[in-house]
Amino acid sequence: MSKPKDRPWLMRTYAGHSSPAESNALYRRNLDKGQTGLSVAFDLPTQTGYDPDDPMANGEVGKVGVPIAHAGDMRRLFEGIPLGEMNTSMTINAPAMWLLALYVVAAEEQGVDVHTLQGTTQNDIIKEYLSRGTYIFPPGPSMRLISDMVSYTVTEIPSWNPINICSYHLQEAGATPVQEIAYSLSTAIAVLDAVRDSGQVPPAEFGAVVERMSFFVNAGVRFVEEMCKMRAFVELWEEITRDRYGVVDERQRRFRYGVQVNSLGLSETQPENNVQRIVLELLAVTLSKDARARAIQLPAWNEALGLPRPWDQQWSLRIQQVLAYETDLLEYDDIFTGSTVVEAEVARMVDQARTEMAIVEDMGGAVAAVDNGYMKGQMVASHSQRRADIESGDHVIVGVNKFTTTEPNPLLADIDTAIQSVAPEVEAAATASLMDWRMSRDDDAVTAALVELSRAADGQENLMVPTLQCARVGVTTGEWSSALRAVFGEYRAPTGLSGVVGVQSGSSDLTQVRELVQATGAELGVRLRFLVGKPGLDGHSNGAEQIAVRARDAGFEVVYQGIRLTPAQIVAAAVEEDVDVVGLSILSGSHRALVPAVVAGLQAAGMTETVVVVGGIIPETDAQFFRANGVAEVFTPRDYDATDIMRRVIEAVRHTRGLSAAVAV
Repeated sequence: MSKPKDRPWLMRTYAGHSSPAESNALYRRNLDKGQTGLSVAFDLPTQTGYDPDDPMANGEVGKVGVPIAHAGDMRRLFEGIPLGEMNTSMTINAPAMWLLALYVVAAEEQGVDVHTLQGTTQNDIIKEYLSRGTYIFPPGPSMRLISDMVSYTVTEIPSWNPINICSYHLQEAGATPVQEIAYSLSTAIAVLDAVRDSGQVPPAEFGAVVERMSFFVNAGVRFVEEMCKMRAFVELWEEITRDRYGVVDERQRRFRYGVQVNSLGLSETQPENNVQRIVLELLAVTLSKDARARAIQLPAWNEALGLPRPWDQQWSLRIQQVLAYETDLLEYDDIFTGSTVVEAEVARMVDQARTEMAIVEDMGGAVAAVDNGYMKGQMVASHSQRRADIESGDHVIVGVNKFTTTEPNPLLADIDTAIQSVAPEVEAAATASLMDWRMSRDDDAVTAALVELSRAADGQENLMVPTLQCARVGVTTGEWSSALRAVFGEYRAPTGLSGVVGVQSGSSDLTQVRELVQATGAELGVRLRFLVGKPGLDGHSNGAEQIAVRARDAGFEVVYQGIRLTPAQIVAAAVEEDVDVVGLSILSGSHRALVPAVVAGLQAAGMTETVVVVGGIIPETDAQFFRANGVAEVFTPRDYDATDIMRRVIEAVRHTRGLSAAVAV
């Protein structure tokens, strides 16, 4: 007879695309297949506070998630899904207050008592400044929005997690396990201090605030290290909540976390290997009962190629279900208790994380360590080291830098059908729907609600109440954000490049490329300039930062202005700086619209000899289109060697300028 089993974790897939109607159909199918919670992916205009008809949204609508412009969209997204019975996670940060308000309105329309709503808004703005890039406002106003939202939900939506302190993207941006622990816990301290100092929650009730803090963690393939990381998180959180905040109730001190395993660690080459990577990463956050995740969402095997299909998401869900329901994992207490190896590794991580947290604290806390670029610089440096280890072979990725011989993959026989595609008509349809919505609402009520929101933002009162009123009268995502932009301003986070030292400066391959760059510059009578640009709303800057670092190491003068630039801004910078190379980095799927706009702009400006190269998750059919229309090179995740990328770039420069194919070095 088998032993009684613990209750499984919440099982989710991160999903949303095209339109609220399409995403709703996907959610309902996933729930029918046994998924036990929802995790909503919003598109980039929604994440950064733009309506579908805003010029900044061009090419981005519905690409990496679902567009939600108003309460009607949220109503349609959850049509037929009883929100009173659902646990919904929403990956949204800068406009988290707004999306929660829309969710509350949708629940009210279903007749749900909002006090019973369960779920999570990610709402971690500090990691947005450090890694993901979907921030809007400066740190001060952003922390106020978070503090107001936490204070409101503690009493009005008490089962809701108003923030998910998100170390997930820190790991993607290069953070080591110790940095991941230290920086995310420093963020949690910043949030808790802000809520406490706001005076909105009585000290006697502060334990309820601590209890609703949740974390969203990345799990990499080094599953022993990752499991120890989770145990270190638990130990340090217990210490912080007990000693710093005086929380007496053990239940309120519990480390509550969900997981998305490492999506950016998936490989484009031999993508079938991603299945076992996903399984191993799942084990890291389930094997140890004392540090087991409360909710898990797994990527699909083909996410390095593009948007997964429903079948691909089903495969990932089944991986969770097999582990939870077929194995005996949930029948045992923690199987690592008493392990000297585990205890020693956890102790090491705890000690090193304490040291790093003390450095951040001495700077004035997490917000100060964002403003001065410290945390960002540390992660860019560690990411540079990791890339160097991959390129040298010290860090093996099977099928990428070792064991590359392979049989044809039948799953990729037709690459155009191996991933989910978003119809080009989606953006036009979203814009038309938005115009209909604006025509149907009470404009006077909308104006009055926005005036009240602006007045509250300019004062000290909690912003959740006027935000809810905006949602109820039909204000749009862009209008809500614009009203707050007018009061709070916007923010550009430090790039983290200034203090990074090239980790491969002495390698023979890089030396050869550097000599070729110098020789080419001498032949042309200039020092070659390389502009790294991120057009559109994609905030994944990790790749762009690493290319910028390697281009600098290779001898280029590098121009990098950060994220979220329009094609016109990139062209203007290219003209002003008189650059020789424009490198465009896009992961959002908007490349088909944005890359041609940059190429056309450069040609119109007379920059006909400027080489354009592109990097990102780009299907081969799109890559062929780019090469036929003015793009010299297209790089995808399979091109892991940044030095070789620099070699190909300088060869493209020489070809474009009519120089010989090689120079003796």
